[in-house]
Amino acid sequence: MQNVAQSFYDWYRRTLRSPKYRWLLVAGTLLYLISPIDIAPDFIPIVGWIDDAALATLLVSEVSQLFLEFLKNRKVNSQPQAVESPHVDVASVEVD
Repeated sequence: MQNVAQSFYDWYRRTLRSPKYRWLLVAGTLLYLISPIDIAPDFIPIVGWIDDAALATLLVSEVSQLFLEFLKNRKVNSQPQAVESPHVDVASVEVD
C-alpha cells in the first residue's frame, strides 16, 4: 500500500489534469490556503505552515506544468503545416 502523501499527490495531480475539475480544485486549494481551518492550524509555528507550504508548492508546480504544456501544444498547433506537392522528376519523363 502506498503511503498517504503519495496517494494524495497522485489524486491531486490526476484531478488537476482533468479539465472538468481543474478550476474547482484550484479554487478549493486557494480557499484552504487562506482559511484558518487547516489540518495543522497556522497559529502553531512551523508545524502549522508545513501543510500550507506543501500544498502551495504542489499547486504552483502542477499549474505551471499545465501552462507549459499548453504553450507547447499551442506552438505545435500554430506552426503552418507543410503542403506536400507531387514531385515530378523532369529527367524521367518521356517525351514522344
